[in-house]
Amino acid sequence: MQGMLERWISQRLVKSIGRNPTVALLGARQVGKTTLAKTLAKDMPSIYLDLEFSKDLAKLNDPVTFLESHSDKLIVLDEIQQAPDLFMILRGLIDQGRQAGRNAAQFLILGSASMDLLRQSSESLAGRIGYIEMTGLNILETGTSRDVIQNLWLRGGFPDSYFAEDFETSMEWLENLIKTYLERDVPQMGFRVPAARLKRLWTMLAHLQCETVDYSKLAANLEIDGKTVRNYIDILTGLLLVRRVDPWHANVKKRLVKSPRYYIRDSGILHRLLGVDSYDALLSNPILGKSWEGFVMENIHSVMPRFAEAYFYRTAAGAEIDLVIKMPNAEIWAVEIKYGVAPKPGKHYGKTCDDVGATHKFVVYGGDDEFPIGHNVWMISLPKIMKKLIVAQP
Repeated sequence: MQGMLERWISQRLVKSIGRNPTVALLGARQVGKTTLAKTLAKDMPSIYLDLEFSKDLAKLNDPVTFLESHSDKLIVLDEIQQAPDLFMILRGLIDQGRQAGRNAAQFLILGSASMDLLRQSSESLAGRIGYIEMTGLNILETGTSRDVIQNLWLRGGFPDSYFAEDFETSMEWLENLIKTYLERDVPQMGFRVPAARLKRLWTMLAHLQCETVDYSKLAANLEIDGKTVRNYIDILTGLLLVRRVDPWHANVKKRLVKSPRYYIRDSGILHRLLGVDSYDALLSNPILGKSWEGFVMENIHSVMPRFAEAYFYRTAAGAEIDLVIKMPNAEIWAVEIKYGVAPKPGKHYGKTCDDVGATHKFVVYGGDDEFPIGHNVWMISLPKIMKKLIVAQP
């Protein structure tokens, strides 16, 4: 079942491979990068190396000779952050390939951490690399029936969690993933962070889903300073586990909230951290609305056009828009997110949309339809707004 699922990002990846000498496919651990890369590589001459395995890493003892011997293939390098010295070597080989007239991608590099990878690759491969970010499964990939959406929302978008035989197995898998990040991945990246403390912060952020955070309050609860809290959150953000959404920064003549909002990106991890053990438990949990908002937010991000920018808008008086999308063509999409099948937008939603210059105004709800509710505002289902965003791809 898992192998039959076609990932929406695959066509974007194929196009990028045709345009760039190197493509970096970034995404959280176990999100499906390796499966997608191997599937695409079957259709072309290729070689795959997983740099977490000593056997594959040993093949690169003389990296120039080995890579040059496979210059007629697409070379897939998985977990590239395990061998950061390769970046400068790749640069030289790419330039040799360009001189020889090879334009298609020579390298597809996969990484489960964005911070160091982006810094190293941007320094060494500037002008030679394209970036694709892969999120968890979205509802256009799994199906849009209510039962399927409910299951994806509850279990999250990691394929092994979503396809687990039952919910208990799903949550056990997610608990092991959390443990792997805390006890292996973070130390491997060179961060000396106590695993128990980082998990406490992660759990605190889960309770603050979709909200701005008070760094000093978090610091006091963790018995560390505010700067350290920010660094810890940056680690989780860099591992693509937490999403940071910045406030709308246009010149609006109002007092605006200036702190970013944070989201636990995967709804399954959110529920595991909060101890939600069933769909009924989720329905009675105070986090329900925020969990739905985060789930909608992540699904929308998974299909947003390249170069689109995402913000939220909130004034000091409390007027807000959950998501403001600045499209590549300069359109502004204002998206309010409501749980339920008969929600109502805020009293001043239309005026708030005018504040940001919105050209498109939507209220995403839990129903299946799309219909106007006045003042050029549309009530719309999650699948339908995602399809609109796909159509808007440049």
